[in-house]
Amino acid sequence: MNNFDFIIIGGGSAGCVLADKLSACGNYQICLLEAGPKDKHWSIHMPLGVIELMKDKVLNWQFNSEPETTQNNRQIFNPRGRVLGGSSSVNAMLYTRGQKEDYDHWAALGNDGWSFDEVLPYFKSTQHQERGESDFHGVNGALNVADSRSKPSAHDSFISSAQQAGFPLNNDFNGKHQEGVGYYQVTQINGQRCSAAKAFLTPNLHRSNLTVITDAHVQNIIIDNNKDKIATGVCYKNKGKCYNIFAKKEVLLSAGAFNSPQLLMLSGIGPKAELAKHDITLVHDLTGVGQNLQDHPDTVVVTHHNRTDLLAIRPKAAWWLFKQALQYFQQKRSGILTSAVAESGGFIKSKPSLSRPDLQLHFIPTAFDDHGRDLKMLLNYGISLHTCLLRPKSRGSVTLYGNNANLHPKITLNMLDHEDDQKTMIQAVKIARSILSQPPLSEANGREIFPGEHTQSDEEILEFLKNKANTIYHPVGTCKMGNDELAVVDNQLKVHGIKNLRVIDASIMPTLISGNTNAPTIMIAAKIAEDILAEPT
Repeated sequence: MNNFDFIIIGGGSAGCVLADKLSACGNYQICLLEAGPKDKHWSIHMPLGVIELMKDKVLNWQFNSEPETTQNNRQIFNPRGRVLGGSSSVNAMLYTRGQKEDYDHWAALGNDGWSFDEVLPYFKSTQHQERGESDFHGVNGALNVADSRSKPSAHDSFISSAQQAGFPLNNDFNGKHQEGVGYYQVTQINGQRCSAAKAFLTPNLHRSNLTVITDAHVQNIIIDNNKDKIATGVCYKNKGKCYNIFAKKEVLLSAGAFNSPQLLMLSGIGPKAELAKHDITLVHDLTGVGQNLQDHPDTVVVTHHNRTDLLAIRPKAAWWLFKQALQYFQQKRSGILTSAVAESGGFIKSKPSLSRPDLQLHFIPTAFDDHGRDLKMLLNYGISLHTCLLRPKSRGSVTLYGNNANLHPKITLNMLDHEDDQKTMIQAVKIARSILSQPPLSEANGREIFPGEHTQSDEEILEFLKNKANTIYHPVGTCKMGNDELAVVDNQLKVHGIKNLRVIDASIMPTLISGNTNAPTIMIAAKIAEDILAEPT
């Protein structure tokens, strides 16, 4: 079969939701294409497997940026899911939505229908909140949202120390107010990961009108390049052979903030000069494709810590870990193997005069470096406090290395380019140190591993940031929604200048939301699926 009503490119958070919603009515034939394999690997479903997933070259695209001139020419690691469920199958499972003002800002930019009050119903309808229904939470959705079953006592100490530093306690970052510190809720069910695939796709694979093709690496979108410029299908490669399939109604591009702009450009849609550079025939000159890249710049303060119930490669920690593991296998899936690693954290202000939080905290009960890939750090008993900037002003881009879809996208993050971002991130390091210096954490702290005691002045901290700051894996904005000169899609996520083609994923966010991006991406897909189904047949 090579004819469908809708073809969805990308089996990640957005693609899984679209496949569910569009196939549920039974009126359409749906095809979902995913470049990676099925989500069978143990490391996906056991939450602590997220550590292994950082290094996995099959399930993770493992993108790296260009040498970043704003960060001493370092290449920044950008992990993205390459498996059914996409990044929801490899992330840390934290469920956050951002702030009301984020979405109201989208609407103020001219994107009708995207204010917080208008998107809240889609957050609620996609969620099953184990705590129960409320004004901000739903219980009838497929995405299970739960309290963590793993709460090592170091997290309680962090929350107490953050309160000692002057930050309020908050039991629900997705309630009326986001500000404060506490425990995150996680996308888990019965102590296992609840990815977008597990929630929205796997239960529906029996539907006769839903075709899912894995290991299908899309080469380009087929455009009927006549006067109307209509997307008619997709060319994908499977086991070395190329196949063409066709969409009677629409092609829905949900490949993420790096791959979606790449595929548009490979299909002849994008900045004229960039396409000409790689001998790609221009179909439609769309300046904003790949521009406006945003991500949360993140820094981490790490210190030695004198306790043994931590993630470490040390004898007493190994014994603690073994006993915790027994809770997972012998009891009802609890203990450290259900850990999202960063169970606690919060949203705080870098200065009291601000109207809303501009920093996010992630506390980790281990000594942490290089995205958790540096195992030598685990030889230490240590704790780490991440702080990321929620609304950076720096902007990067996604371009091409060539006209071959097998090449990775060319990513330039350009983090810390804006002076205001630099100033706030310097303050973030100071705040993290302040929290770690408060009891009860301070009572067990040893020497600071980094930035290190020699790093004190603003100039020294900035140099540390250039040498060490990374992203927290929330890229957005490269196919932004709007009507300005950089806009790629309209408020229904239809690509400007091309018929029957939409982009539906985090790349459409005009500005980065103030939190983790998985839940908002699911919301985006649910909202647009409803729009699609409401259109005349």
